[in-house]
Amino acid sequence: MRVRAVLSAALFTMAAGVAVAAPASAVANGSDVPQGQFKFAAKLTMTNIPKPDGSKYNSACSGALIAPQWIITAGHCFHDVNRVRVSGPVPYPTAIALGLTDQTTQTGETRQVTQVFQAGPNDVALAQLDKPVTDSTPLTVNRVTPSVGQQLTLAGWGSLTAVNPTPSTKLQKGTVAVGQVSAATLGVHGVAPTTTTSACTYDSGAPYFVASGSGGQLVSVESTGPDCPHAQLETTSRVDVIADWIATHTG
Repeated sequence: MRVRAVLSAALFTMAAGVAVAAPASAVANGSDVPQGQFKFAAKLTMTNIPKPDGSKYNSACSGALIAPQWIITAGHCFHDVNRVRVSGPVPYPTAIALGLTDQTTQTGETRQVTQVFQAGPNDVALAQLDKPVTDSTPLTVNRVTPSVGQQLTLAGWGSLTAVNPTPSTKLQKGTVAVGQVSAATLGVHGVAPTTTTSACTYDSGAPYFVASGSGGQLVSVESTGPDCPHAQLETTSRVDVIADWIATHTG
């Protein structure tokens, strides 16, 4: 299974060590996002994550701006040394990059996560930023039950492949369709550019949304799935079932 930190705290080999994460990645078999689009898309970079043996590692996730001072991502991106999801003060340094599509040529904006709140019903966390973002339009939160066949856009900073995965330096996108609706999750599958367009390692927390102008409506959040690329169902977390909970924090 993929670590979804595109996106989850996934496997991320660095000088600090090798992450053994819980399930995500950049979008495999996707396409580059044009400059200026999806400024709400967030790349999370986590450092000095503790392991049971006392060593530390770095990892990454994806997410989206849903209020000027709030990012939504996968709950498993924030955990203790035993990989149990945690709420409260951010458990390790987590930097957020927003407002860019190519880290090799653009700077965008950078924020730090200060505290985290975990959703109860599904794999979702809200991360509060150290200061508001004022030049990117946040996604609104869907409150209607999604339907089978509904098409959504996925945007993430995950790996392009499950082989030796690394977070992407370019924001990727793809089109998926809802194939299964469960109580707290959606199963989605690739539509375009190919049927194997799918989330990958470090895509954990990536948004699935209906685009509209400079923003759009968030429908679900990347959680986990098979190694990418793949044509099977990917598990994502519905936001309509936690919309009231989200609003209590973000206002």
